[in-house]
Amino acid sequence: MFLTSLLDRRAINASVSVNSKRQALQVVADIAARQLGLDAADIHQALTERERLGSTGVGTGVAVPHAALTGLDRMYGVFIRLEEPIDYEAIDDMPVDLIFALLAPENAGTEHLRALAKVSRVLRQKDLREQLRSIENSDAVYAVLTGIADSNAA
Repeated sequence: MFLTSLLDRRAINASVSVNSKRQALQVVADIAARQLGLDAADIHQALTERERLGSTGVGTGVAVPHAALTGLDRMYGVFIRLEEPIDYEAIDDMPVDLIFALLAPENAGTEHLRALAKVSRVLRQKDLREQLRSIENSDAVYAVLTGIADSNAA
């Protein structure tokens, strides 16, 4: 699976200013709603409900929030880079500044798990995280994420 199948250039914002996890998830929901024609409040609620089960902050400044949604016909990704890291209750207690959200159809099953594993593998690469933190625009973020992912695709 390639990240190009999950991520659209218009679903990236490389310069987001928020003060909380709730605000970050709202930005993700707003981006996804514009791209998918779904209600931002429904997306935000689904992401928030998943966070109540346990933080999706996976460590090293990265979070991978995810949720299943009615009305999707495929997996969909949203990537945001925060201008300033926020407390995200991550497993390593470090603040988060890179967020790759995954939205899945309600019946995605193992496809959802494979996508989560792929995104996590990609974002575990220290060099990639450093690149994502240093580049300034969404097109460059897209190129880095899809270039790295595609060259390492399973």
